[in-house]
Amino acid sequence: MRNIHITKEPVTLTGYQAVLRPSKFGYSLKALVDSKLVDELETEREDCLKWAESKLKNPKRATLKPTPWEEVDDGKYIVKFSWAEDKKPPVVDTEGTPITNTDTPVYEGSKVKIGFIQKPYILRDGVTYGTSLKLSGIQVVSVQTGAGVDTGDLDEAGVAELFGTTAGYKADDPNVTPDTTPSSVEEDDF
Repeated sequence: MRNIHITKEPVTLTGYQAVLRPSKFGYSLKALVDSKLVDELETEREDCLKWAESKLKNPKRATLKPTPWEEVDDGKYIVKFSWAEDKKPPVVDTEGTPITNTDTPVYEGSKVKIGFIQKPYILRDGVTYGTSLKLSGIQVVSVQTGAGVDTGDLDEAGVAELFGTTAGYKADDPNVTPDTTPSSVEEDDF
């Protein structure tokens, strides 16, 4: 049984987002999380890596890839997700209704709750290994006008059940928050 990590409080999307509609590099989501969640991931990663190491062709020549999160500020981390069209995690609003409009502005600054798992992997070369984070579902709590898109193994009902309902964004009644970042301060994250 894989451990699904759920952000109990909404997290803020940071950097370039491709949640509901893919970029030329596919779908992606980056969110800011606290050290408590990363501490859980670090502990879990140890077990994941032990499994991967037991499957390596030549452990002495193995290359361990970096963590799928990075510290950006004291106690603040960015977690990174990417996925293919056939692995889209369900994206729901605060009522658990699927968000099907790919023009919904799920961009940097938007607030979401995410559910995800950490999986070990070994590349086809048999020597490169690590862990990756895979989204199970996304609940959009508030949207930010800017640029992005998002969906996993759970169906919409499962994702709605994962998060419950929250006050905020509804697909039928958007409450768009204006972007308060001056355009001279914005950075492109390519």
